[in-house]
Formats: sequence, structure tokens, C-alpha cells
Amino acid sequence: MSDRTALLKGIRVWLVFFVVCLVLSGVTAFPLVHELRWTEEVLRSLGAPDQLPGLMEWIERVRDGLDTADADHPFLLYGTDWLAFAHLVIAVAFLGPYRDPVRNVWVVEFGLIACAGIVPLALICGPIRGIPFWWSVIDMAFGVFGAVPLYVVRKKIKRLEVLAEAAVPAGAAAPAP
Repeated sequence: MSDRTALLKGIRVWLVFFVVCLVLSGVTAFPLVHELRWTEEVLRSLGAPDQLPGLMEWIERVRDGLDTADADHPFLLYGTDWLAFAHLVIAVAFLGPYRDPVRNVWVVEFGLIACAGIVPLALICGPIRGIPFWWSVIDMAFGVFGAVPLYVVRKKIKRLEVLAEAAVPAGAAAPAP
């Protein structure tokens, strides 16, 4: 396997991993009310109220808020539908780097910027919305962990770009990936 082929394969594997995670985090925003009820049941069955009372209090509070919103103001949950949709749309954007990584490296860089933006968003909006700091840390972890595969992909794309430039005689067009 050539270096170019190995780089392309690595880029695509990491991108698929990232997109799958992005899609999963998006589609799980649709059934929040049911998911939170299920999560609370599972945590109770595992003894979490005794082991992690703070977590259980938070889960109960959020579930109560979602139940109330669902019963009295279901239109509020439309915001999480848009959140889920945004995840799916962003995931589609990564088809560009999958097909032509060098030309579409900007999508990966956009993703890295978005991941970095999660940290100040959580630190600013979390306290404003009454989110416990430890939950904001979990939210920030999504940005940190999301940036890891994108960072790896960007490095591989930059190496692929160097290989492509080295393989093209001066004045000739670079080959398509």
C-alpha cells in the first residue's frame, strides 16, 4: 500500500468515526424525554442514588423539567429537534473531506473551530442557565474529544497535501484523490 493510499484510508476511517459520533449525538437529541426517563430508571437500578446523589438530583431535575415542557409547552422541545438536525447537517459536510481531503481541509478546520467553541459556550452559558459546573465539564469534553479525530485527520491531510505536491511536476495540475 502506498503512502498516499494509507493516508487516504486513515483519513476516511477517522472521518467515518467522527461522523458516526456526530450523528449519534444528534439523533439522541430527538427523544430526550424518553431517554431521560430510561436513563433515570437505569441509574436507579444500578444504585446511583446512593453512590452519586448529586448526579441523581440533576437527572431528576432535568427529567422533571423535560416532562413539564413536554406536557405543557412541547414547542420548547422543538429547539432540541433543531439541535439534532444541526448535528446531522454538519455530519453531511464531512462528505467533502471524505471525497477530496486536500481540497476540503477547511471543513475539518471548521470542525476544529466548532469543537474549540464548545468550551467558552459551556463556561459562559452553563452558569447563566443554572447548569452545574461538573455537567459543563462533561459538555466541554465533547469538544475536546471531538477535536482529537479532527486533529489527526488534519495532520494526515497536510501530509497528503505534501505528497501530492511532491508528485506533481512544476506547472502541472495535482491528481484527484
